Amino acid sequence: MKISVSHNYEELSSRATADMLESLGGSDRKLVCVASGDSPKGMYRKLTELVASGELDISNWDFIGLDEWVGLNEKDEGSCGEFLNEFIVQPLNLPAERYSLFDGKAADIYAECRYAELFVDQHGGLDLAILGLGMNGHLGLNEPGAPLNVRTLVGQLAPKTIETGQKYFKKPTPLTEGVTLGLAMLLSAKKVYLLVSGEKKASILKQVVEGEISNAVPGSLLRNHPNCILFADKPACSLLSL
Repeated sequence: MKISVSHNYEELSSRATADMLESLGGSDRKLVCVASGDSPKGMYRKLTELVASGELDISNWDFIGLDEWVGLNEKDEGSCGEFLNEFIVQPLNLPAERYSLFDGKAADIYAECRYAELFVDQHGGLDLAILGLGMNGHLGLNEPGAPLNVRTLVGQLAPKTIETGQKYFKKPTPLTEGVTLGLAMLLSAKKVYLLVSGEKKASILKQVVEGEISNAVPGSLLRNHPNCILFADKPACSLLSL
């Protein structure tokens, strides 16, 4: 894992965006896994601004959403799909064939998993996975203890995730399960970005970077990835022995 420390969130977002443009150059098709949440928001804004101004052509980039709350989909306020529609799909004017989002309301949630796996396979795998870090070290909705050998996962949410997840909703919302690209899928991506910002993430980031490598803290597994960059700001890195 390479570590890029920025002074603040704005610089973090700029560095990650610049690296993405360099990494995804060329004319062949690329598949990008996009997370929802506060951490990648600045990066997405910079990306869409470049596309809107005509400085960047992403006509050969396709996208897949990282995860979703079971029981919700892109039409629901607070869902991962709603976020990705707002910050990726609509600003980039993506046609339906160029992106895939989990439908957490699907009658057969495991069919959603199979479709996501097929979408990735049809693109030859993930070229880039953009990830945030949960307060308990989760990646996507791969909670502590998540299996290492699955490509997609439907699983119970940890209490910390249920608590933290309420910030995306205007009123208390029952959250029990999540559907997500699994650890095997994420760790097989050609490149991974882990975006971490703010002092509130300092304690868990220390575990990720300096603690035992284990699925007890899923983020720590990225230290074994051959092409992972941690983009973090100084407040998030305040407990690291750098």
